[in-house]
Amino acid sequence: MDMNIVCLDLEGVLVPEIWIAFSEASGIPELRRTTRDEPDYDKLMKWRLGILREHGLGLSDIQRTIATIDPLPGAKEFLDALREETQAVILSDTFTQFATPLMKKLGWPTLLCNTLEVAQDGSISGYKIRISHSKLSTVRALQSVGFETIAAGDSYNDLEMIQASKAGFLFRSTEQIRRDHPELPAFETYEELLGAIRAAL
Repeated sequence: MDMNIVCLDLEGVLVPEIWIAFSEASGIPELRRTTRDEPDYDKLMKWRLGILREHGLGLSDIQRTIATIDPLPGAKEFLDALREETQAVILSDTFTQFATPLMKKLGWPTLLCNTLEVAQDGSISGYKIRISHSKLSTVRALQSVGFETIAAGDSYNDLEMIQASKAGFLFRSTEQIRRDHPELPAFETYEELLGAIRAAL
């Protein structure tokens, strides 16, 4: 019986980085920073919210950009092929208010992520992190109820879940992260990643 669950990061793995897309749409280059650049997610988000406030931008401005984003080429097909063989869950530090339109385009996979606090005027006043170290905590919780996990991601905040899993892979990661973690297999195509996951099942 299949007791595996594949845990995938979202941005950079299945869909483009939302903040980079919004940075380009809004013409605010500072918003390009992601968890590939800043390992401390809390610090990164507080900084982003400060920039949004400074520019008078709210949730609807970001959602307008998200509506124009499509999954990465081949991502839905990869996910469909994977879900025919095993269970998959997406673990992300993004927010439900950002990710829902993208989940629709990916065929509604299971997503565990955070939520934004939005003021009445539509500005983003804060955010609720589901649990600290959410990716690692979720992987450990799945393992505690008898599942083995296989994980893949591209950023600093994915390393804990990758290292805690039975098999873990870097996907389209940065040169720096690949150099720092030569022990982790690193892939660039969905075919390679699917093959590695199949081998680990």
